[in-house]
Amino acid sequence: MKTSKFTEPQIVSILKQADAGVPVKDTCRQAGISVATYYK
Repeated sequence: MKTSKFTEPQIVSILKQADAGVPVKDTCRQAGISVATYYK
């Protein structure tokens, strides 16, 4: 099984940023992931 590039706290932080109103596109750019990966 492939391991995740991000730890669980990092993933939670990314999701909280987007939930707080930061545009998903900007959040993904800052985290270094694609928008498709975010929604997956």
